[in-house]
Amino acid sequence: MNQYVTGALIRRLREAKEITQQQLALAIGVSDKAVSKWETGRGYPDVSLIEPLAAALGVSVIELFSGEDVINTNKAFNMRRLKFYVCPLCGNVIQSTGEAVISCCGITLPALEAEPADACHPVQIERVEDEYYVTIAHEMTKAHFISFFAAIQDDGCEIRKLYPEGNAAARFKLRGTRELLYYCNRHGLFRVKV
Repeated sequence: MNQYVTGALIRRLREAKEITQQQLALAIGVSDKAVSKWETGRGYPDVSLIEPLAAALGVSVIELFSGEDVINTNKAFNMRRLKFYVCPLCGNVIQSTGEAVISCCGITLPALEAEPADACHPVQIERVEDEYYVTIAHEMTKAHFISFFAAIQDDGCEIRKLYPEGNAAARFKLRGTRELLYYCNRHGLFRVKV
């Protein structure tokens, strides 16, 4: 448990709220000695106390587990701040429009960093009427495949989920598309300008 909810974190959050150990203990129904033990690393909060502890400290359970404050600095929306997350267990694709703490299948997921397209992942972009037809010469086996394509546009994002043993191809509207992202389950996220 110490690797998730540390005593130092509990103390920092408690002090930031300007409350005493006794006030925190009263808020969650434990003794002030229990809070003292948590903060000095001689004990850990019971799992049943995690939600009340997070609420008393003014953070989400995810923030409490991650040990990081989530502060929305995204005052003006910008598609370049778009972040993607992929769960290694279930393959879930999650996007956020800025910094976030994302969890899936009990795992806190890191944001993917997009690399420029490389020779092992060459993408073909063909203009067909009012769409881009995007393909990639890549194996699509259950062990190694392209998981999704995403078209980043001026005012949004279109995602096309792909599946093993299917085609590594997708269609996107031309309107406002600035770049394409695609994710290889072994090699990560790639980016190409349109």
